Amino acid sequence: MKTLSLDRILQSQGFGTRKGCRALIEGGEVAVDGTVVTRWQTEFQPEGLAFTVFGEPWAYRAHLYLALNKPPGYECSRKPSHHPGIHTLLPEQFTWREVQPVGRLDHDTTGLLLLSDDGDFIHAQSHPKRHQPKVYQATLAHPADAGLVQQLLDGVQLIDEKAPIAALAASLLDPLTIEIALDQGKYHQVKRMLAAAGNHCAALTRTRIGQLSLAELELAEGQWCHLDQAQLARLGQADTVG
Repeated sequence: MKTLSLDRILQSQGFGTRKGCRALIEGGEVAVDGTVVTRWQTEFQPEGLAFTVFGEPWAYRAHLYLALNKPPGYECSRKPSHHPGIHTLLPEQFTWREVQPVGRLDHDTTGLLLLSDDGDFIHAQSHPKRHQPKVYQATLAHPADAGLVQQLLDGVQLIDEKAPIAALAASLLDPLTIEIALDQGKYHQVKRMLAAAGNHCAALTRTRIGQLSLAELELAEGQWCHLDQAQLARLGQADTVG
C-alpha cells in the first residue's frame, strides 16, 4: 500500500473533512507512534498505523467490521423515526465512515448485530442465497411443550408466503424459552412463525450468526467490538480484514 498524507489518513478513518483533519493536525491534536505531528503533508504507510487523536488511541483500518450487542429500544436506521438509532452507540467517526448494519433487528429485539462500511461484506452476508444461519432465543407469552417445537420444524404457513416456512432447528430451553435457528431473513420472521404456531413472542434476542456467537464476544448490551480474522472466519469471511 502506498503512503498517504496524514490528513488523508484521518479523513479515511472518519475524522471529518480534509480541512477539519488538517486543523486537528496543525493544532497538535494528532500523534503517530507517540510523536505529535503538526504537518498534515507528512506521509505514512497507513496499514498498521497506530495514532492518537485528542490522546485517544486509534489504529488504521481500511474497513470496519463490527459486532454490537444491540439493546432494546434502538432502531437499525440512519434516520430513525420513533427510537434512537444504533449509530448513537458507536463512535462518531464510524458514522462519518457510513457504517451500516448487516440486516436489521426490530427496535425491541436485542442481541448480535453486525455492522460494516464494506459494501461487499454487507452484500455477501445479507444476500438471500447465502443462507447464513442465525440463532434466536425467544421468550414465549405462554408455556410451550414439544408440540410447538415440532410445528416449527415441520413448517408453519405465514401470510403472503406461498409455502410453509420451517426452522432449521428448534428446542425448548424451558417452558417459556425457545431457541430457533433460521437461514432466512423474512420480515418479523420469528415473531410471525411463533404466532402462526399458536403462541406469541414476548421478547427476542439473536445469539449467533453463522458460527459467531454473542457469548464468545462477551459484550454487554450496548457494547461493540471490532471483529478479527478468526471471528470473521466464523462468518465465512476469513479473508475480509485488510
